[in-house]
Amino acid sequence: PMLKKLLIAVGGNPTERDLKQYELVADEISALEPEYQALSDTDLCSKTDLFRQQLSTATSGLTDEDSIIQAEARALDDVLIPAFATVREAAVRTIGLRHYPVQLIGGQVLHEGRISEMRTGEGKTLVATLPLYLNALAGRGAHLVTVNDYLARRDAKWMGPIFHMLGMEVGILQ
Repeated sequence: PMLKKLLIAVGGNPTERDLKQYELVADEISALEPEYQALSDTDLCSKTDLFRQQLSTATSGLTDEDSIIQAEARALDDVLIPAFATVREAAVRTIGLRHYPVQLIGGQVLHEGRISEMRTGEGKTLVATLPLYLNALAGRGAHLVTVNDYLARRDAKWMGPIFHMLGMEVGILQ
């Protein structure tokens, strides 16, 4: 406990530091909202192809699987802000739900492979659409594990229109 207190006194609370960074990114995503609201459905949908092109360019010429995965990870981080803005706008247009800033933060946390704790009703299902879309751009598929078949069916049906609008498929395994 004493070492932890000393480290926090010297370097600050790492959780608070991370949260501030996530908030800054959420602000950047929110700043894109007027621009994305002005896009036609076709232009919004074409963002998926644009992001995939950026990923393809980032990995072109690489042959080593580890190098490809590392380049993909960097490229995904580079398109996170516009990709999350794309999903946010698609959600509004298709299912009438808009990601709040705290949900944009939750999406970032999940994209990093970290755990995001949220209470019932805070929008975990909507949050998951952000990193699912982003990581599916790489063409390797993205999977969400739920606690039961009912939730898998419900959430695929409920959130599916977001992905369909953006040119992606949704499936469930039971």
